[in-house]
Amino acid sequence: MEKLFDFKLNTSYLTSKAFVDLEISTFQSALHYIHQLPYGRNTDRSDYNLVLKEQIGTCSTKHALLKQLAIDNKQDNVKLYLSIYKMNGLNTSGIASVLQQYNLDYIPEAHTYLKIEDRIVDVTRTDSSSHSFTDSILHEEVILPYQIGKYKINYHQNYLKHWLKSVKITYTLEEIWTIREACINALNQKT
Repeated sequence: MEKLFDFKLNTSYLTSKAFVDLEISTFQSALHYIHQLPYGRNTDRSDYNLVLKEQIGTCSTKHALLKQLAIDNKQDNVKLYLSIYKMNGLNTSGIASVLQQYNLDYIPEAHTYLKIEDRIVDVTRTDSSSHSFTDSILHEEVILPYQIGKYKINYHQNYLKHWLKSVKITYTLEEIWTIREACINALNQKT
């Protein structure tokens, strides 16, 4: 992960103190630490504080935790983004066979990441495919850490409802969500 900018963590905030207790004293070291943690769902998918306790996280929990760290340290140039992108076998390794099984080229997937000084920073992607998810973004918006739970799920499902109507796919929302979960499981098995 390339070095963008850095700041020392202020231990008067709980999030910063949790990192410093792990001997992580700068934002750059926090980025590297979170990046090396395995990808996987936390026991509560909306509680980003569980990343450090459970030593695992998703795009939502890992990036929300880092955004909260930036908020605590008054770093407004770190933004948390929610996007919808065309998740396919080229930009998300490990899911091609699932999509092929259901005769789908892609599924619109919600993805969360940071933008620091307008550059995307994604601590959950480990493969260096030339096919980036950024080339497939359909929509993106700035969110706050507390929005990674119900807000993100509702937004994603509403997007899928409209997408199913516009592309005239015969799957229901429930079926496409099940296929999406199979893709996520395939991704988890890969990592």
